[in-house]
Amino acid sequence: MIVLDLICIAGHRFDGWFATADAFEDQIARDMVNCPHCNTTDVQRLPSGPHVVVARPRSKRESASIAGAAQVLESLRQIAESSEDVGDLFADEARRIHHDEAPLRNIKGQATGDEVRDLLEDGIPVLPVPGKKTHH
Repeated sequence: MIVLDLICIAGHRFDGWFATADAFEDQIARDMVNCPHCNTTDVQRLPSGPHVVVARPRSKRESASIAGAAQVLESLRQIAESSEDVGDLFADEARRIHHDEAPLRNIKGQATGDEVRDLLEDGIPVLPVPGKKTHH
């Protein structure tokens, strides 16, 4: 396991944990690495010294926590799958629903990091949920 220093196009710095440097490169090439602050996939590796994480046995609590997080993510993906896809009109439609200008329903779509931030600042609850990646 390696930990890499990463930065997104907006200047947000964060750590990324990967099995190997090759795994990082593969995930970057497939747009699977997202900034946790703005959700962009325009991410680069910063120069840094290696930080290797040595695996240790997980406690029952850690294993349960990881399994619980995976279940929550899977539940969110199932909700997203049954939601109406409004595409890149997501931010506009979320505002309309919030202001009772459109019927209340679950929607999904695409939004920029700025749009998500604006919605949250305006008190409109949204949750970025990464979709399952398909391998081509």
